[in-house]
Amino acid sequence: MADEPLVLGIETSCDETGVGVVRGTTLLADAIASSVDEHARFGGVVPEVASRAHLEAMVPTIERALKEAGVSARDLDGIAVTAGPGLAGALLVGVSAAKAYAYALGKPLYGVNHLASHICVDQLEHGPLPEPTMALLVSGGHSSLLLAPDITSDVRPLGATIDDAAGEAFDKIARVLQLGFPGGPVIDRLAREGDPKAINFPRGLTGPRDAAYDFSFSGLKTAVARWIEAKRKAGEEVPVRDVAASFQEAVVDVLTRKAIRACKDEGVDHLMIGGGVAANSRLRSLAQERCDDAGIILRVPRPKLCTDNGAMVAALGAEMVRRNRPASDWDLSADSSLPVTDPHVPGSGHGDGNGSGDGHAHGHGHGHAHDHDHVHELSKDNLYS
Repeated sequence: MADEPLVLGIETSCDETGVGVVRGTTLLADAIASSVDEHARFGGVVPEVASRAHLEAMVPTIERALKEAGVSARDLDGIAVTAGPGLAGALLVGVSAAKAYAYALGKPLYGVNHLASHICVDQLEHGPLPEPTMALLVSGGHSSLLLAPDITSDVRPLGATIDDAAGEAFDKIARVLQLGFPGGPVIDRLAREGDPKAINFPRGLTGPRDAAYDFSFSGLKTAVARWIEAKRKAGEEVPVRDVAASFQEAVVDVLTRKAIRACKDEGVDHLMIGGGVAANSRLRSLAQERCDDAGIILRVPRPKLCTDNGAMVAALGAEMVRRNRPASDWDLSADSSLPVTDPHVPGSGHGDGNGSGDGHAHGHGHGHAHDHDHVHELSKDNLYS
């Protein structure tokens, strides 16, 4: 284990300031500071509020993660950060912090993809990912089916949402039902006491001529909202628990149906589910049921690792180091629309972390060379005495 790369990961794509420390595929620390309460009164995430919250939480959260892991910042073999996709301002805070720490410490910097990180985090729970891995990622911003032959260099999109993401639909229906924000957890809780067959809500893009792997939840959201509105106009009580259960069933039915089909079509016998909505209890149970029927092995991380966190970024960063992938340049920037086909943002030199031809190994035998002579020892001593 001592020979495995020790990496710190920073995640700031939305409203969670996440910092994780990973050694190889072993999780040492997962510190999170959430600003969700600050957004609740607005009914959704406010980018400027999120960015300011990241600024305030960054240094304390990094210090908490290092303390929890029982390691010094000097011990790190690299620093990974979410470069995209996400909210531009929020991403910029994380990228700037990662660059500052990496520069001051003389460590390689890895700008990684948020979606690929959600896949890689499963290594911390269930060991190395099978290759290829089929991944269903569902969150407030994404609903995607991805095939990953190599999580560090080859991630292929098979399908994605064409309108609302699954988590976004949960939040919007919760708002209509006046359940507050975020909507996923409260709908999941209420649905357990409701009847999922009480109302036959539509299943988007499931017709014979529809795209096999794409998702659409906008029509479902509208149908549910109109059903609720009609009940209220008629002066009838809205059966909130039955609505929650029936809506939730429509979402997870489509998600799992398409994921199983993709596995069969691609000849993949493993399905990984990640993203914030993967914490949904009904999605987990229906996916397990359908995977068992299809002879597919289901991998779902524990709920805390499904939502945005720094551990997932550290996990992908550690894999980048282990596989000797090129580190990022110092001019790494935040990319709010970074495509999932780019699991990480390599440096222009592609031979080492900083585009420099002469470097030194980082000390764990991974053969990854970096030149950090330009980092002043005085600066590092001042910051990390």
